Amino acid sequence: MKRIALSVLAACSVISARATVFQYSVTLDGPSEPTSSLGIGSGTVNYDDAAHTLQLQVSFSGLTGTTTASHIHAPTTTPFSGTAGVATTTPSLAGFPLGVTSGSYSNTLDLTSASSWNAAYVTANGGTPAGAESAFAAAIAGGNAYWNIHSSSFGGGEIRGFLVAVPEPSTLALLGLGAGTLAWRLRRKK
Repeated sequence: MKRIALSVLAACSVISARATVFQYSVTLDGPSEPTSSLGIGSGTVNYDDAAHTLQLQVSFSGLTGTTTASHIHAPTTTPFSGTAGVATTTPSLAGFPLGVTSGSYSNTLDLTSASSWNAAYVTANGGTPAGAESAFAAAIAGGNAYWNIHSSSFGGGEIRGFLVAVPEPSTLALLGLGAGTLAWRLRRKK
């Protein structure tokens, strides 16, 4: 029995030492900016709290103007609403395709590097990349961060979308199990 308890304890300590990757989805459109643009986009943002990285992927099309910049803003004062200053690199994310009306982008930011951040965002959050990362992690977890794409037609941004948490598969499985158990119990009571 003691050996089993020690094995369980060892397994738990290994599990808790692993990194957590927080996954977010983003759907960009004109009305969310707000603009009259019919442009659209969708993507994913994965934040790894142990590797201190932010993996970004987005595809977009139908912009009225050609791209001039793209970045993530944070934090808004109200979840999934409002505007905020730029958190990530300015004037644009490194390697983002500029001068096009459609395209895709994939890059991973090293959040320990000052070059991954807007200098004003770092200053406002303790003056270090670690402070910026901590504030940014809280903003995206709280629904207070959005990704936008600026264009020659809409200098302030043509399309935008808030980062929305994607539930991990185990959370979905637990929700399904709970709903199934509840349905079974309700049936039994009848």
